[in-house]
Amino acid sequence: MTIITSEQVAAAYAALATGQRSQIAELWAEDMRWLVPGHNQLSGWKNNLDEFIQFMGTVGQLSDNSFRMASVAVMTAENFSADVTRNTGNRAGQPDRRLDIDVIHWLTWRDGKVIEGRGAIFGDGTAQYDEFWT
Repeated sequence: MTIITSEQVAAAYAALATGQRSQIAELWAEDMRWLVPGHNQLSGWKNNLDEFIQFMGTVGQLSDNSFRMASVAVMTAENFSADVTRNTGNRAGQPDRRLDIDVIHWLTWRDGKVIEGRGAIFGDGTAQYDEFWT
């Protein structure tokens, strides 16, 4: 039995923020899946590490690298974690188009790596999220 720690969750997101595939692959499995919520160009399943990294690159490009996830809370259990973040950013070339939403990420872990993630957006944030990325 492996209990995931909040430090592991923070390390996984820190690795992701580097944009370096080798660092990301230390904490995110090659066969991972990630579900992006909503109904916009980014929504849907990302079915492996490369698709997930490409998705994150698109997020950076569309937000002129202004997209940020500020940690609010992290809950952990055996092979699972849930983290609440406040996600903010500005749309590239459109400084008045701003994203400011609360999100929860449900992560499933295997052997110390994320194998699946799902995002959920609170309240009217889903409409804001879709509009921001459309």
